[in-house]
Amino acid sequence: MYKDFFGLSELPFTIVPSSRYIFLSARHREAMNHLQAGLGGGGGFALLTGEVGTGKTTVSKALLSVLDDNIKTGLLLNPTYTSSDLLEAICDEFSIEYQESASLKQLTQAIYHYLLDNHGKGVKTLLLIDEAQHLSADVLEQLRLLTNLETESQKLLRVLLIGQPELQYKLQTEELRQLAQRITGRYHLLPLTIDEVAQYIQFRLQVAGSQYDIFSTKAIKLIAKQTQGVPRLINLVCDKCMLYAYYSGEAQVSYANADKACQDVMSFQRPVGSVNQALHATTPHVSSVLHSNWLRYSVCLALGCAIAFTAWQWLPSQLSAPSLNEPLSTASVIEPAEQEQPTLNQSELASQAVSSNAQTSQALSVPAQQQNEASSIESVMSPLINQSHNPIAAMQTLFSLWGYHVGSSDANCTQAERANLYCYQDSGRLNDVAVINRPAMLTMQDNYRTYFAILYKLVDDKAQLLLADQRVEVPTEWLNAHWTGEYQLLWHSELADQTLKLHSQGKDVEMLNRLLSQVLGEPIQDKQEFDQSLKHKVEAFQMWQGINVDGIAGKRTLMLLDSYANHQAPSVLDSLSGTAAGGAQ
Repeated sequence: MYKDFFGLSELPFTIVPSSRYIFLSARHREAMNHLQAGLGGGGGFALLTGEVGTGKTTVSKALLSVLDDNIKTGLLLNPTYTSSDLLEAICDEFSIEYQESASLKQLTQAIYHYLLDNHGKGVKTLLLIDEAQHLSADVLEQLRLLTNLETESQKLLRVLLIGQPELQYKLQTEELRQLAQRITGRYHLLPLTIDEVAQYIQFRLQVAGSQYDIFSTKAIKLIAKQTQGVPRLINLVCDKCMLYAYYSGEAQVSYANADKACQDVMSFQRPVGSVNQALHATTPHVSSVLHSNWLRYSVCLALGCAIAFTAWQWLPSQLSAPSLNEPLSTASVIEPAEQEQPTLNQSELASQAVSSNAQTSQALSVPAQQQNEASSIESVMSPLINQSHNPIAAMQTLFSLWGYHVGSSDANCTQAERANLYCYQDSGRLNDVAVINRPAMLTMQDNYRTYFAILYKLVDDKAQLLLADQRVEVPTEWLNAHWTGEYQLLWHSELADQTLKLHSQGKDVEMLNRLLSQVLGEPIQDKQEFDQSLKHKVEAFQMWQGINVDGIAGKRTLMLLDSYANHQAPSVLDSLSGTAAGGAQ
C-alpha cells in the first residue's frame, strides 16, 4: 500500500524470512564464529539459543551460506517427535531409504551406513534442529546416541540445536548431562542494541530501494526502546509506522507516527522488559463484572496502587542493608525423596540462608565514592565474572538461599519440586523481579560471554549480587547495563500446584480467600467455595498487579500473592506494601 508512496521496490519489513534481508550484527557474527568453532574439528554438538524473534533463524541461514561444499546439511523444523519419528525424519531429510515400520535398530543402521558412505567420499554431515526446546529428554538422548557413530578422529554426524532459553535449562537436568558435556560450541543470542536497531532499519530500507532516511532519529530510538531490540518486533512496528506516515501524507516517519505504531503493535506483544499495555485496557470489562462491588474495589485498588508506588519509591531508603561481611550459607541438605523434607515455613529459614558457611570469602563492596567510575567497578567484578559462567553453580547458590544445599545434579527445576519449590522463568526489568520479591538467577553478559549472578538484595539504587560465593554491591544502573533481562527464580506456596476458579471447593479455596483478604485489607471470612465474591477479589488483585484479569488463581497470580503474604521466604526487598488498602506493614 505504501510501497510506491516511499519510492520502494518492495515492502522492507515483511516478517517472512528472506536471504536478501539477512542483517548480521556484531552479535550475529559472534554467534556464527562460536558455532563454526564448535562444529569444527571432531565436535558433535553445538547450541544456539535466544528469545523469540532475536534472529536465531537468521544466524542459522547465514551459517549455512558459508559452509564448505563438502558439508551435507539437513534441517528439521518444529520437531515434536518420538525417538522413532526422529530417526525417520532424519532419514527423510537426507533421502535415506528405510522399510516401513522399521525398528529403532534398523533406522539407526540405515543412518550409520549413510554417514559412513559420506565419510568415505570426504563429505561431512550436519543436522540442524530448530525449535529444539520441544524435544523430549528421550529424543535428545536418542540424538546423543546417534553422535556415538564416529571414527578415531571425528564424529560422523554433527548436530546444531537451535531453541529458546528453556533449552539451556533442559540440558542441565541429570538425565541429559552426557549430552550437555558433548556441546563443544554454544551461544546465547541477545537482542539488538540501539545503534544496531538503527543500522537494521536502514539496511532493510536500502535493500528495498530507499533513497533517503525515511525514519527520524527520534522515531528509531523510540522503536528500539519499545521493541527492546527484537528484530521481529522491529519489523512489525516499522511496517505500521510507514503505514501511518502514508495515511498522514508524511514522507518521513515522525516520533508521533512511531509512538502510535508502538502502541498499536506492542499492546499485543510482550517483548523483553516490557509491560503489556493491553492489560490496562481490560478495566471497563472488569468494572461490568464487579457489579455492586465496583466502587469498593476501585477505591481499594487506587489506594493500593498509590501506596505501593510510594513504598517502592521511599521504603528502601528507610531499610538498613545487611552487613556485607555476612557470609553466604548453604544450610540443610535435600534428603532423598522418601525422607522427610525440611519445612519451608519456619521463621528462621531466611536467616539460616545467610548465616553459617565459614568457607566463603568476605563479601566485597564497590566503594560508594567510585560507583560512577566504570573502571573501578570492573576491577572488582572481573575476577568474579570469570568464575560465574556455570548456571548449575548459580542454581546451587539460589537453592542455598532457601535453606538447601544440593549437588550439581539436583540444581534444576525438576529436583526443586521435591522440596516443594517451584521454578519461574521470564524476561523483564528489575522492577518485575522486585515485585515478585524473591532472589533470582540473572543471565548476564560481559564481552559477549554469558555468566550468571544471583540477585540477593535491592537497597535504594544499589543491588547486591552473589557471584563465586561472594556478595558484591553494584549500582542498579550497572546491573541493567549488563543484564540480558532473563531471570529464573524459586518460589513456594502451599497452593502452588493448584488452579482455583469459580465453583472450586475445599480448604485450598479457604486458604486463598484468607490470603487475598489479608493482602487486600478485607475482613477475613471462612469459606470453602469459590463464589463470585472471591472471584471479585482475585480480579481486584490481578488488576492491582497489572496481570491478566480473568478471575482465575493460576500460578502467576498465586506467586505474586505469596510475595505479599509470605514473610518467611527469602526476599530481595525487606518489605513490600502489606495490603492494598492498608499500605506497608
